[in-house]
Amino acid sequence: MRQDEHHEIEVAGVSLTLDLTNGHIASLEVEQDGRVLTPLHRAPWIDSGEAMPEGTPSGLARLSGDFLCAPFSRNDVEEAPGHGWTANAPWSLVSDERISGGRISTFRLSRSVFGATVEKRITLRDGQPFIYQEHRFLGGQGGISVSHHLMTRMQAGGLPGFSPKRFPLTPDTPLEPDSSRGRFALAYPAQADLTVFPLADGGTTDLRIYPPAERHEDFLTLAEAEGSALGWTTISRHAERDMLIVLKQPDVLPVTMLWMSNGGRDYAPWNSRHVGVLGIEDARASASGHAASLGENALTRQGIPTAFPLSDGDVVVRQAFGVTPLADTYNPVGSVEAKSGTLAVTFENGAQTTLPYDDAFLR
Repeated sequence: MRQDEHHEIEVAGVSLTLDLTNGHIASLEVEQDGRVLTPLHRAPWIDSGEAMPEGTPSGLARLSGDFLCAPFSRNDVEEAPGHGWTANAPWSLVSDERISGGRISTFRLSRSVFGATVEKRITLRDGQPFIYQEHRFLGGQGGISVSHHLMTRMQAGGLPGFSPKRFPLTPDTPLEPDSSRGRFALAYPAQADLTVFPLADGGTTDLRIYPPAERHEDFLTLAEAEGSALGWTTISRHAERDMLIVLKQPDVLPVTMLWMSNGGRDYAPWNSRHVGVLGIEDARASASGHAASLGENALTRQGIPTAFPLSDGDVVVRQAFGVTPLADTYNPVGSVEAKSGTLAVTFENGAQTTLPYDDAFLR
């Protein structure tokens, strides 16, 4: 990594590097129980030195970690690369300050988004295995869809766990409908139970086990159950012997989108090598693009908002995620609860893991 293109934030037990060329988290290391955990994915072509196809946007050429999409998916209202300038344009450091027990770094996007200035604030706390992120849209006009785009990779699969959901839903069309370019496994469109979700070629699969198929590219939207106090996703990674925990405010980001990228794209730069990757994308958005998010869609018809109005004042979006070692990665998670200064993860067999956590951040 070129030092002038990155900014490193470090506290006791956590080290994070932000790619300033596009706002992606380029690397993350968390020290716990004598281990160094690296839960975030980094695309294999970034460090290979290979040439990217002409016109490849920065967000794909340097695809890594976690980043903000605004708008999410296609930009069919105002011209911009996929997932917007927040995922493709440079960010600059505004401030980097030590606070009591931690560090706060603030960055600003070099371009406006529908007239809004966008700021990113990352907070790390000594001895806490969590990353606390806040994005602010200051001013602007119109409406904007928003999603965090966090990615992890599993060498030998894993078990996803979720806070209660109303339903899972695939879009009208798959990501890779052309068999000469890629493949998909799930049925489109479909709305069914996670445990018996329909497959394109018949039969069903249990989406609480990853991956659900071989060599496929799929996308799924999970709608948060009404009245949830905390939205959460856990990924227990078998080979890595750890658990990724992603947290959100369910009233702010009412859906979680899952991008299943498991060798299902054959063209450059994917070249069938993007394997075992799962994107956990907490969002207020429609999977079908910005224009769809601003109008009526499959989610809004069921009372789920898919955009923020920028003209009603500043928009604030918060997300937290962390990682912890895990001995038994085959034990499903039953619940995740924020308590005073801790996060308690309870498994279906009654076992519990408690982690130091700033419970005020998403309250």
